[in-house]
Amino acid sequence: MGSSERARHWRFTELPGVDLLRARYVRKTFVRHTHENFVIAAIADGVEVFHHRGADQYAGAGALALVNPDTPHTGRAGVPEGWRYGAVYPSPEVVAGIAAETTSLRGTPGFVRPVLDDPYAVGLVHEVLRAAEEGNALAADTLLRVAVTRLLRLNGGRLPERDVRSAGARIAVRARAVLEERMAEPPTLEQLAADLGTGPFALLRAFRGVYGMPPHTWLTDARVRRARRLLDAGATPASAAVEVGFTDQPHLNRHFTRIVGVPPGAYQRERKNVQDPSGRLLLGSWAWQNKPLSQTRTPTTEDGRTPPSYETPSESGWPSDCPVSPSG
Repeated sequence: MGSSERARHWRFTELPGVDLLRARYVRKTFVRHTHENFVIAAIADGVEVFHHRGADQYAGAGALALVNPDTPHTGRAGVPEGWRYGAVYPSPEVVAGIAAETTSLRGTPGFVRPVLDDPYAVGLVHEVLRAAEEGNALAADTLLRVAVTRLLRLNGGRLPERDVRSAGARIAVRARAVLEERMAEPPTLEQLAADLGTGPFALLRAFRGVYGMPPHTWLTDARVRRARRLLDAGATPASAAVEVGFTDQPHLNRHFTRIVGVPPGAYQRERKNVQDPSGRLLLGSWAWQNKPLSQTRTPTTEDGRTPPSYETPSESGWPSDCPVSPSG
C-alpha cells in the first residue's frame, strides 16, 4: 500500500457483530465482492465510485455508501486525490434488532438507495469510530444505534427475498453448495455442470442471475470470507491460505487485499491487538484518521447546526428523528 494510502480494519470487543474501518485510498481498486454484513461507509473527503446493481454510484464528502449483505459491488477513486472514509459493518442480526426496536419496518430490513447524502449521519459514523478508538463503549453503542436508526428511517425498506423457484435458480443454489463444500479443490465449470445435469453456459447464466457474479469470482470472494474467519480464530495467514484453496500466502495476500483493503497480516494484527493486558487501548500512529471532516461539507443537522461530539452532547443538537437522546 502506497505511502499516501492507509487503512485500519479492526473490531471493538464491546461492539459485538460490528467491523470497523478507517481508510484513505488513492489508487486502490476493489474488485467485485460481497460482504456478509451491511456496509455503512461515511465519506469524509474525495469521491468513491462503486459499481452496484448494474450502474456506477458516486459518493462524495458528506454522503454515505450503503450496501446490503451479499450484494456484489466494486470500489475505486472518483477523483485524482482519492477518497477518505470511515465505515461500520454491522451484522444483519444487529441491524434487524435495531430496526425491530426503533422502526416500523417489517421483514428483512435493508437500504433502498446505495448512496445517501446526509452529512449528519456521516458525522455520527465517524463519532462511532472515535468512541471505539478511545474505548468508550457506551458512546460507541449508543451512536451506532442512533446512526443505523436514522439511516433506516431515511433510506430503509424491506429486502426482497431471493427467488429460487425457477429450475435455473435451484441449480445455482446447488452449485454454490458444492463450491462451499469443495472450496479447496473445486471442480471445473464443465465438471460442476455435468454433476448438476446441465450445461456449462446454462450454469454460468443461472449462477450470475442469482449471485451477481460468475462461479469463479464468487469462489474467490468466498475463500477470502472464510480466510477472514480463520484469521479471526488465530490461524496464520499461510495456513489459512492453504485451507481455503489458495496456492500459497502471496496468493491469499493478493486477493485478500483487493477485497478487504488491507493485507491479511495487518488485518489480523489490528483485530487481535485491540487492547493490551492492562486494558489500555492500543492504537497505531494514525493521525490522519482523526483529521476533521472536509471543511466544505462539515456535518450539520437539519436546521444547520453542527452535530455534537459524544463527549459534549447537546440535546438541542440531536437529530429529532432519533429514538434516544445523548443524555439518556
